[in-house]
Amino acid sequence: MDDVNGRLELWGGVECSTTRVGDAWRDQVAETGHRDRSDDMDLIADLGITALRYPILWESISPDDPSKLDFAWTDERLARLRDRGVRVIGGLCHHGSGPRYTDLLDPAFPDKLADFAARAAERYPWIEDWTPVNEPLTTARFSALYGHWYPHKRDFGAFLRALAHECSGTLRAMRAIRAVVPSARLIQTEDLGKIFSTAPLRYQAAHENERRWLSLDLLCGRVRKGHAFYDAMRESGVSKPLLDELASGEATPDLIGINHYVTSERFLDHRLHLYPDIAPGGNGRHAYVDAEAVRVAALSGKTGPGPRLREAWRRYHIPMAITEVHHGCTRDEQLRWFAEVWRAALDVREEGVDLRAVTLWSLFGNVDWRSLLTRQDGVYDVGAFDARSQKPRATVLAAAARAFAHGQDFDHPVLDTPGWWRRGERLYPWNKRSRSSTLQGRTLLITGATGTLGRAFSRISDHRGLPHLLTSRNELDLCSADSIRSALDRHRPWAVVNAAGFVRVQDAERERDACFAANSHGPETLAQICAEAGVPLVTFSSDLVFNGRQGPYREEDPVNPVGAYGLSKAEAESRVLRLAEQALVIRTAAFFGPWDKYNFAWHILNGLARGEPVSACPKTIVSPTYVPDLCHAALDLLIDGEQGVWHLTNQGNLSWHEFARRLAERAGYDGALVQSVASGDGANTALASGRGALLRPVDHAIDAFVAEVKPMIAA
Repeated sequence: MDDVNGRLELWGGVECSTTRVGDAWRDQVAETGHRDRSDDMDLIADLGITALRYPILWESISPDDPSKLDFAWTDERLARLRDRGVRVIGGLCHHGSGPRYTDLLDPAFPDKLADFAARAAERYPWIEDWTPVNEPLTTARFSALYGHWYPHKRDFGAFLRALAHECSGTLRAMRAIRAVVPSARLIQTEDLGKIFSTAPLRYQAAHENERRWLSLDLLCGRVRKGHAFYDAMRESGVSKPLLDELASGEATPDLIGINHYVTSERFLDHRLHLYPDIAPGGNGRHAYVDAEAVRVAALSGKTGPGPRLREAWRRYHIPMAITEVHHGCTRDEQLRWFAEVWRAALDVREEGVDLRAVTLWSLFGNVDWRSLLTRQDGVYDVGAFDARSQKPRATVLAAAARAFAHGQDFDHPVLDTPGWWRRGERLYPWNKRSRSSTLQGRTLLITGATGTLGRAFSRISDHRGLPHLLTSRNELDLCSADSIRSALDRHRPWAVVNAAGFVRVQDAERERDACFAANSHGPETLAQICAEAGVPLVTFSSDLVFNGRQGPYREEDPVNPVGAYGLSKAEAESRVLRLAEQALVIRTAAFFGPWDKYNFAWHILNGLARGEPVSACPKTIVSPTYVPDLCHAALDLLIDGEQGVWHLTNQGNLSWHEFARRLAERAGYDGALVQSVASGDGANTALASGRGALLRPVDHAIDAFVAEVKPMIAA
């Protein structure tokens, strides 16, 4: 860490927040599955990172009694990291308020944390880098000012006391650690997002912009008489001896870690009418909206990691690292954010800022951070690895990390276009600048312009900033090798998504030749030509490649179709995978979505909205698939470079009748109108996955469908 002129390092981090919400505890190490996977340590080391922010968590090791500590889990993993040559940055309290026997407002919190820190240092004297309290300002705000986490206070004085206890705890923890490891270094992390505002709210922005430095000012010994928050801290009950101890500067960080996110910077706006979809807040003097600064045109160039790093360097002149880089969005946007932050780090280093590293955070993702861990929704955001597979699956972020770790550039077609936070459509409607932008870059070619799936892929690609061409049969005829070659030569796509095909299952026997031409021979020809050109291909198959007698089926189960449609898809799978090693074959089923009024779910809601009875079969079991979810997951897999057969359906196997009843229930219609009608002998062609359940539960997808479609039906 001492090589100022060396190469920018890549660090990593495992999301390890252990928060208390009411009487319930959230443990991200457990929720992401990392707790049960010791092999994760090798996956981390193989990325080529030089240091890892890793939990040695107080709440986990000594949850109930300060005299009882269990280091067994941590021992195993830290030993493996040490063997692999990965430097450990030990984290003791990560967005928590400590174990059950303390909390952030406990005056004894600092000494209790210091006692635990001493025990941790004695256990791991080879660890030199420590973060006793992660993001103390953010944690104090969320726990004592906004009430999200324990002890759930909403009081400015409580916030100041909590923050003082965290900073005092950091000082005393480092003192205890250095008694064991004299060379120990304090790596202090914090989110330093800036606040912008309209003119009437400049006073509020000024207050928050001064407040954002408070944790680092306390640790650096700057909070003395005359500091903007000194008197407020004394009035809130923070003792003078505690402030004097911090004012000594003993806790000055050896390195400041900046945790910066796309939406870290905010814009306070008193013009409430401009934001009909955002609930306003206020400070007792003004009501205002707390909006995303990146969506305000006038702030272009003033937001992002670069400006915030420069501010921190000018204020402290202490070595820095970017200690969290994460974006809970689509894979292309995750990669764009990672690449942008890496470039910003290189730029500020060129300017003379002593920036040591960039940290790829949430290596194994996180759960429910979109609700700040306050709801048990089970919403998983992917990291460098997708933990939803049996073994965490490396994503494109892992490939980029390996390149950056070895001082190499990383190229991918999705990097041709900027992230959503740089595109015109990001702007709030009241901005004067055009909200549309023309996408430039390497092209994704999509077949099936007249079909549900092709049109959905085009819509989703627009949303994700992916330049693409949606082709009709006139532009690319799957039955003509010359037409395919001409289209590929003309457009030079970086990948092809084949969303075309014969979809009328009930007509497949009668129109067998047309079915096989579209579903088997066309994809075979396309696969051969894509393979010759070195172009990755995504094509779609069906649950009907199985006979329905032993569902649910996984990717490795042998196919056994019973009809012409299923046989055409099974033949396509075999031919495509034989010809194109880069091909991705996605089996899916039972489409429903908001952009096609002819699917089953639309039919059911239409009838129920008119008060008419509807009917569905209780014998046939399927895996309903929400088309927007399918498109997003398929594009993520394509960008990750995945190949072979994948099953992509929403989680949950339902009969058509149960599917209809759940639609009625979630839309608030009379479920008694859903009648049962027997049809055939019944079959279970439901799909499961041994490679990873990537789509959300079907009930969540139904909720999304109803929310979008019901207003249109009512209108």
